[in-house]
Amino acid sequence: MTTKPRRVPQRMCVVCREVQGKRALIRIVRTPTEGVLADPTGKRAGRGAYLCQRPSCWERALSGQVLARALHTTLTAAEITALRDYAANHVSFSEVVESKGE
Repeated sequence: MTTKPRRVPQRMCVVCREVQGKRALIRIVRTPTEGVLADPTGKRAGRGAYLCQRPSCWERALSGQVLARALHTTLTAAEITALRDYAANHVSFSEVVESKGE
């Protein structure tokens, strides 16, 4: 009896458009009550968009309209600040996950 390998859910970074495993990306969610925030568990209810671990993708997402367009909302200054703080504490070059070799 052979078992099939489990399928790994794939998601795309809204900035660089690179497809990676869902766990390798960080979900940003727009909730009806709390606004826009990072969702490291990926389980919050609301409209979500995914960002990879690259600091350049985070910078571009927070400085332009890429993330706002993906979430169908306008980001407030407080939400951008909160996401920048999250990125400063959780995103680094050493955490970049390369999925091209899979």
